[in-house]
Amino acid sequence: MALLKGKGAMTGVNLLAKTYNNSATKDGKTRFIDVMVDHRDPRGPEQTNLHLVSAPVKDEDGKSRFNNGAPYSKGQFVEIVDAAGPNSEPIMNKDGQEIGRVYAVKANVMPSTKGAGLVLNSKSLTRSDFKIDDKTMDGQFASMKAAKKAAGTTAEQEAGTPVAGAQAAAEHGDVPLFEDNATPARTEELAVG
Repeated sequence: MALLKGKGAMTGVNLLAKTYNNSATKDGKTRFIDVMVDHRDPRGPEQTNLHLVSAPVKDEDGKSRFNNGAPYSKGQFVEIVDAAGPNSEPIMNKDGQEIGRVYAVKANVMPSTKGAGLVLNSKSLTRSDFKIDDKTMDGQFASMKAAKKAAGTTAEQEAGTPVAGAQAAAEHGDVPLFEDNATPARTEELAVG
């Protein structure tokens, strides 16, 4: 997960909020969103993991993966969409169908009150300083790879451990999606902000 340290490090952060169409609970009150520090933000280049949340989980096959999603309320999701305005990019499947969207926003972030990681403060949302396009997510992965290389860690070295291998898979978009039948979180348990 992204490490933002120092005075003002969690204020006015350019973020990318990635969500899939099937990442909402059945009742529609909660949506799981993978929020990342934008690699073009001054805090981005040194981050080996740009995700605000990275929790290890096991899939049905027993493989370790990383869950990068955090629960946000329907209202918070609407605020993210409104703040991004037209500054979003579709996530397409191999058949060319839109299966989700990435929104570029700017907000303050804070530690999650429920679980590990950080969440964006939806009351501080504004437009991002950066325009998103179809190459932005490629830049995210390239930035994390470059930061790992600069830190002296290669993908091959990381792949030697199950958790690190799962992290590498997560960075390439191979993350488990939340099912439509996900247990809805109570309002108190959603990301604060």
